[in-house]
Amino acid sequence: MKNEGSASVQPLRRAAIAWVAAAIGIAAAMPVPAQAAAIEVPPLADIAPGERHSGKVVWYELVTTDLAGAKRFYAGMFGWSFRDLHGGDLDYSVALLGDRPVAGLIQRSVMAGERRQPAWLTFIAVNDLEAARRSALAQGARILMEPRSLPRRGRQAVFADPEGAVFAVLASDAGDPADFLPAPGEWIWSALLVREPVKDAGFYQSLFGYELYTLPSKDGLDHLIFATDDLARASVNALPRTAPPDHPHWLSFVRVVDARAMAARAVTLGGHTLVAPHLDRHGGWTAVVADPAGAPVGLMEWSESDSEEDAQ
Repeated sequence: MKNEGSASVQPLRRAAIAWVAAAIGIAAAMPVPAQAAAIEVPPLADIAPGERHSGKVVWYELVTTDLAGAKRFYAGMFGWSFRDLHGGDLDYSVALLGDRPVAGLIQRSVMAGERRQPAWLTFIAVNDLEAARRSALAQGARILMEPRSLPRRGRQAVFADPEGAVFAVLASDAGDPADFLPAPGEWIWSALLVREPVKDAGFYQSLFGYELYTLPSKDGLDHLIFATDDLARASVNALPRTAPPDHPHWLSFVRVVDARAMAARAVTLGGHTLVAPHLDRHGGWTAVVADPAGAPVGLMEWSESDSEEDAQ
């Protein structure tokens, strides 16, 4: 394990996220329905087929009880437009920023008496899905959706890590997206919040071949960075000790120009604030909001003066 000053990875002001409130917890796994195999979701890479970045977060899917409401909210928040796909009884919508696919949204009905928390699912790239499956299960993960193939996309599976945080892996047929600085309205960062960051980080390091870097901290909690290709990919942070019990989970952030204004906009669009806008350790504003159905999403400012290497 290395420290933040290592030359292999640039310091990231968005990486130290230790303050997420207990309301963000994902109560249960929400895997992609089996009917997803009947639709053709867009490939991850059109320009650079064959480029591989194992360990990079490459896709995001919202599983929600209110697809129409989610589309209104995210269109109002980030300017996303949507292309609806249908397969069997599955309602799936591809979110686009301009002509770039940025996410998928899935309608999931809730049975009477069932309690499910709508949530964003984080997809991490792998080169060999079957090998990743074997490794994950051997290290104590649970499989929530067995590997399956989607036309034009590749093979994917959904797991709960040893602490219960839900994530997906994806072996893309077309290769992985190239590294670039996300525009406002695109995803810029993902954070894993768990009870034992060092231990859980070891699981992901073994699974994806990450390098690990520690971040200085004044709160006495562990904060680490996952890196591949000499680029930071995600952070691992301890759940706050002062908060009520929370479920380990992944939380992803969309780049915004003004986090304070966007947090206020979320409320006007029917969402609510989970973590109020505040300055992180490097002087940028961040916040966490929930959409009208309760799915949490992070907001993060990123200055154009920051290097492209730091951003992705």
